[in-house]
This record gives sequence, structure tokens and C-alpha cells, in this order.
Amino acid sequence: MNQEHAARRLGKGAVPAPAAPLPAALAAYATGEPEPAYRLLAEREDGTVVRCGQVVAKAHAADSDPEELAVRMRIAADRALAGVLLPPLRPAAGLLRGRPVSLWPYGDPVDAERPEDAPWEAAAELLAALHRVPLAALPGPLPAMRGPAKLARALRRLARAGGPDRGPRPAAGSPAVPPAPGGGGVSGLGPQVVWDAARTLPAWARGEVPAPGGGVLCHGDLHLGQLVRGSAAGGGWRLIDVDDLGVGAPAWDLARPAAWYAAGVLGGGAWGRFLGAYRTAGGPAAGPAGCDPWPALDVAARALTVQTAALALAKAAENRRRLDDVERLMVESCARIATLPPGLEGPRPA
Repeated sequence: MNQEHAARRLGKGAVPAPAAPLPAALAAYATGEPEPAYRLLAEREDGTVVRCGQVVAKAHAADSDPEELAVRMRIAADRALAGVLLPPLRPAAGLLRGRPVSLWPYGDPVDAERPEDAPWEAAAELLAALHRVPLAALPGPLPAMRGPAKLARALRRLARAGGPDRGPRPAAGSPAVPPAPGGGGVSGLGPQVVWDAARTLPAWARGEVPAPGGGVLCHGDLHLGQLVRGSAAGGGWRLIDVDDLGVGAPAWDLARPAAWYAAGVLGGGAWGRFLGAYRTAGGPAAGPAGCDPWPALDVAARALTVQTAALALAKAAENRRRLDDVERLMVESCARIATLPPGLEGPRPA
């Protein structure tokens, strides 16, 4: 049956329009209008985000646990997190094309063109406040922080992009990364160093077994893109994106800047301000001022290094391009981590 015949059978005089792309459908959901103007903010396998005026709509990953997401949204709306997390416009998620959808007020992001103005101190203070929230005061049941799950997802993406699995080494002559247009690969910086670095991590950090018990409320995916400010945030900075929020090791939330510092991506001055502000605000993850933070941060920093490098290599393979300078530094860090004993739980070597 062709479309015109189907239209007549339905009693309609026009051929049914094809389904709108997900971003357009998401904008319509957010506004209640059939074809609203919108701006696409993100479209990844783990979420699609659009802005319609002062409203931001997010379609979460199709495999999101709806019960855990519901708890995370209730936590974000709870007054115990006022001033820390940006609250949703609605405390519950809707459903669009089988995917959970949430609505949030728009906030201005960090200006990527002015790295010298990056709010490292504000990020640290927000994390410290998040980590100090009494768990008993929060709606539950509290889910686990999903940081290790993000690492597992990154490694799966690397495997799909053509990287070897964690066991056997690649066959002789197999390329580390498919050559970019115009020729050239990534000599000595292939997926195997990422798999080797991943083997140095304990199984819980790779998301293969549950994390050790205990912990605090963690963001789970902290980076500067997770901060916004503006009228919706009362003028101050707030944390956004609760997909990975949950109970876990607070070191995970410091791990990305720690990994960047160790790799040479983040300068010592910015790292020192971030760490100092976190400690001054009473954050529990890195010990008191004056002590070496690395025994507490080592495992999580290695894990975020592996995650970042895995995603870098996967994206390079998918787009048949070379690594950029920052990506190369993270993969080089994996090559150094790969020399450590498997499953290492101890402090970072000097």
C-alpha cells in the first residue's frame, strides 16, 4: 500500500509527513508548538539537548534507568541542593519516542574562548558542597554514581571503532588509528596502550563489579561544561547534568582536572587554585591542605585518563582523522600508566 492510498484509507487528503528529527520533536515537546525555533546544543549517543528560548530540553540515553533518573531529578529539585545543582523545571521526566525527557532552565555556560577566566574555584566549591550533603536528607533510594559506567561506555565505543579488545594484542601490521585523509596515522599511540592502561585499574573503576561501599553524593561527570550561571541560577554558578549523579568515591569528581594536570593539559596554577578551593570549602576527597592529594586521587585520575583517551581514539577512528594535541597528550599518559602493575590501588608514583 503506497502513502497516498494509506492517506485515503485514513480519511485524510494528504500524504502523512515523515516523523520529525529528534531535536525538532524535542523542541516541540518543550514548547507545545508544532514547529518551534530551537538551537541544537548537543547530539550524542548518551543524550540530545536543545534550547528553546529560556528552556532547555534533554532526551536522555535510550538505555537510561527510568527509576534512577527519577531519583536523580528529585535530588536536583530538593532544597538540600539549592545553590549547588540547577533544579529542573519539572521534577519528573516525560517520555518521547521511548526516551526519557527532562526540562531545565537555560543558564549561560563557561566561555570556552576565555580559558583564563575558567571558574575553577567555583567548580571546586560546588563539588565540596555536593560532597558534604547528608545522604539521609535526600530522596531515595540513592543510585550509585555512574562514573565507572562512563569509562566502560568509552571502552565499548573504542572497541566498536576498531580498537582491539582487552585481551589479545592486535595482529601485526594493524593500524592504531585509520589514516586521516591525506595519509598518516598515530604511530605508537594506538588503542592497545589504552587497553593496557585500563588493565592497571581495579575492576570496580572499569565498571565491571560494584564499587566499594560507602561514599558521598557525587556528580559523576564533572568538567567545565557542566557549569552554568544566570538568572535561572540566581546569578551564581550551578552544576548541571544529573545523569551520573549518585553515591560514590568523591575523588571521581576531582579526577578529570587531576588527569589533565598530570598529562600537562591543565597548568599548575589552575590545578592549585581548584584543589585549594576544594580543600578550603571542606571537600573530603583530597585530604587536608599541605598533604599529598595523589594517594586519594590516583585511581580515579587514571580512570579518567583512560576514558578520555579511549574517546579520543574512537572519535579519531570514526572520523578518520589524526589526534589533536590534547588528545595525543592523554593517549601518551595512557602509555605511561600502562607500565604500572595490573589492578593497582596504591598511590601515584612520583
